[in-house]
Amino acid sequence: MTASSLPSRAVRYHEFGGPEVLLIEQLEAAPPGEGEVRVRFAAGGLNPVDWKIRSGRSRIQLPLPVAVGREFSGVVEAVGPGVDDLSVGDAVFGSIPQGAFADLVVAPASVVARVPEGVPLEVAAGLALAGQTAWDALESQHLQQGDVIVVSAAAGGVGGMLCQLAVARGLRVIGTAGPANHGWLRSRGIEPVLYGEGLHERLAAAAPEGITAVFDQAGAETIEAALAFGVPADRINTIAADASAYGVRNVGRGAVHPPTLDALAALVADGTLDVPIAATYPLSEVRAAFEFLEAGRLRGKVVVTAD
Repeated sequence: MTASSLPSRAVRYHEFGGPEVLLIEQLEAAPPGEGEVRVRFAAGGLNPVDWKIRSGRSRIQLPLPVAVGREFSGVVEAVGPGVDDLSVGDAVFGSIPQGAFADLVVAPASVVARVPEGVPLEVAAGLALAGQTAWDALESQHLQQGDVIVVSAAAGGVGGMLCQLAVARGLRVIGTAGPANHGWLRSRGIEPVLYGEGLHERLAAAAPEGITAVFDQAGAETIEAALAFGVPADRINTIAADASAYGVRNVGRGAVHPPTLDALAALVADGTLDVPIAATYPLSEVRAAFEFLEAGRLRGKVVVTAD
């Protein structure tokens, strides 16, 4: 049976600004085309880049109107021609450039992966963008067992996953975070250090033998402390600041890579990777979800769910 267009709510905005510009609009979800699937939305992860784009502060420029949402999970509702490895009823997760926060999401089959049994869809919703960003950044430094790394915003979405991936690879991981998150970091094999004034001195005390690499999700403070500590600029990677201003690296997520998504989901399924959910909001309360995200200092992901 050939799929047809179906009504679908979608979160969009027609001007840049605060959460108040977000609208829920009635649109039509097209049938999946060649190599595409249509997914019934279950959940979607929010990321700092989402509000930065919406506020007009991001270097990523999208033409208005912007359809919100870059990562999602759900159940395949229809498959297009040429899709042989996914079927109606499969639980999947993935990432698209925009438009993931909608009742029905049409996406290339090449950017989704199956959700393993036992992994909640709310957790899978935060893996495709934040998880692969952490994976790709870590891969870029070619680290070896025993190397010492520092990760800022270590309890956040990207930082928390990067820390755990590094621990699983035998690295010594020092993570900067607020006091409320130190216990969780220790429980995952990460050594917590308080962020803020005096960070350089605290890093020197924690790693007198030196630091191999630094992964920044917070901004200038971490980069400046790392440079003052003597970490080479090409060993510092930031996704939160202007890398060119400091001469450091800026490796984020590359193209969506389903084998990486499979590997991340498998690590969640076997308990190696814990993805805390800081809060969930139904799609109808997407403005409140953004407000919570923008307040900052979270552990894990903010997730929007189907109503």
